[in-house]
Amino acid sequence: MKTAISQFWDVFRVPNGNPELTLAQYEAFSKQVPLLYFILATNLISLSWTHQGVAPDYLVRYIPGLLVLAFALRGVIWFTRRKMRVTAEQAFRKLRSTNRLAIPIAVVCTAWALAVFPYGNAHQQAHVAFFMAITVIGCIFCLMHLRSAALMVTILVNFPFFVFMVWTGEPTFIATGVNVILVCMAMVMILLTHYRDFRQLHETSQVLMLQQTALQEQNKAMQALSDENLRLANLDSLTMLANRRCFFQSLDIQFERARKSGTQLAIGVIDLDGFKPINDMFGHAAGDKVLVEVGERLSRMATGDLSVYRLGGDEFALTLCGEVTEARVQSLGAAVCEAIAERINAGSAVVQVTGSIGFAIYPDVGANGQELYERADYALYAAKRNQRAGAVIFNAVQASELSRQKTVEEALLAADLETELQLVFQPIIDIALDKTVGYEALVRWHSPSLGLVSPGEFIPIAEHTGRIGLITRLVLKQALEVAKTWPDDIYLSCNLSPHDITTPDYALRIVSTVMSSGFNPRRINFEITETAVMHDFDQAIISIQLLRDIGAGVSLDDFGTGYSSLNHVHKLPLTKIKIDSSFVRDIHILPSSFQIVKSVLALSAEMGLEAIVEGVETAEELAVLKDLGVRSVQGFYFSRPVPASETISTQSVERQQIRA
Repeated sequence: MKTAISQFWDVFRVPNGNPELTLAQYEAFSKQVPLLYFILATNLISLSWTHQGVAPDYLVRYIPGLLVLAFALRGVIWFTRRKMRVTAEQAFRKLRSTNRLAIPIAVVCTAWALAVFPYGNAHQQAHVAFFMAITVIGCIFCLMHLRSAALMVTILVNFPFFVFMVWTGEPTFIATGVNVILVCMAMVMILLTHYRDFRQLHETSQVLMLQQTALQEQNKAMQALSDENLRLANLDSLTMLANRRCFFQSLDIQFERARKSGTQLAIGVIDLDGFKPINDMFGHAAGDKVLVEVGERLSRMATGDLSVYRLGGDEFALTLCGEVTEARVQSLGAAVCEAIAERINAGSAVVQVTGSIGFAIYPDVGANGQELYERADYALYAAKRNQRAGAVIFNAVQASELSRQKTVEEALLAADLETELQLVFQPIIDIALDKTVGYEALVRWHSPSLGLVSPGEFIPIAEHTGRIGLITRLVLKQALEVAKTWPDDIYLSCNLSPHDITTPDYALRIVSTVMSSGFNPRRINFEITETAVMHDFDQAIISIQLLRDIGAGVSLDDFGTGYSSLNHVHKLPLTKIKIDSSFVRDIHILPSSFQIVKSVLALSAEMGLEAIVEGVETAEELAVLKDLGVRSVQGFYFSRPVPASETISTQSVERQQIRA
């Protein structure tokens, strides 16, 4: 701890413990130093002037002249350097230099004034007293930001001045000395208070600056966090590509830019073919590796005018701006499909997927970004329908199809389905027993505005719009009413959509419809496609088991046209398999079709499942199927779908055809 003496001497030193405070002192002090030297110079000149011819020349000319010259020079130096930027160390050295210089200046000025005092009359001596008083007060004011120098000047000037005034014995001078001492003491108190307030104000300012800096840093951190959150919100966490949200935001911006500048813009929507079987066979980890690798391949193709996005699942997107021609788009589509088709190391296996891509080009099509995307998505749908298409650019034919689709969609949404839907039934024949064993219920839609609309046209639209669940229940309800009129040995076969077996509520509603009909569930066979099963395999198993629990049969329709059939069919609680008509057509000519049907029949027998062959259209096809041991068949060779009123009467006709 510092001693009292050390603390006393600290008052007369320039503090150097706070660089910021030192700089603040210097900045304030440097503005007042020129005034300090101005006060000293003018007071010296004034006192010298009044003592001309009274005091010796060296006292009133030479010494004051040298002092005034020195003060003027110092004042000019400080004035020209008052705005100069200095470091805390430089400021400290300048303040300390001034602090040291205050001692000789105070001593010299005091000694000179006291030396001049004996000369002249009472008025001139009073001027000396005034000089001493006004000079020390002015110095205190000018040195208030340099406390140590102000205190030393006060002591070095006032103490000799007071002693000298008392030594004269003149009451007026004694009173003047006392008055100056008291005023200076008050001035010193003001000085100390001002210095303390200045220091506290500076410390408060520093605290506020630190708080402001901390707040700015906090704001920067919050902004950085906000920017990072925004980046993550627009980024796909798996592939690190821009995500669906970013795609549609960018699409709107790019479309508006293309519209205003009159340039072109192409949108590409990509879907991976064969991805879901990889997920099911090798697990989601393998599927994720496939998506990451495809994302990396696509991102390597990105340039200044080509951006890549992941929309979700196995769907990606591209935006291409600038000079967009059909040739460039086709070339890009081919490059994308080629890159995707390269084999991928998925960890436990080397797998391969292919890609379908649909393009739409503005200004050829699209009134806005969303519409352009929809056109590209429809072109993708066309590419997937034609599995060898690869890349498809939206064209006039697809525009006509899309227009028709929207017309059908609007009519379907406004349709009174209970009255507009009609059923027809196609018989299922047991060729060994030479009889009809069941009927497959098929729906037809007679629209008041569109006329007859084929199931192949309105069923996909119904699935897209969500009306498929209602259609399924209406068809099932009508079919059950018709089936009640059939003999007990004839069963009803109804088709279910992917939504019916992958949505728990839909499956429960189907069960409720069957149970409330009063029809024996064991006489019902529900047909599901393998594509529908693969849509959500786990939920499909639950829904199929629910139907089996009430006694209904379940057959896998279009068997062999989906993915990983042999890998999945044994996991499903099925009762029948329907062999797709594509394998039956020209089976008597094509050895490959013959071998496929033979293999499927062997598989069915091994699994204890009944096989139904659909699409039989000729006697030659039927003959081959008989040789293979097929029992249940279905096709135009026997009968086209017929109205409900003809379901029983067609049996005799069918038997005649079989015999023929």
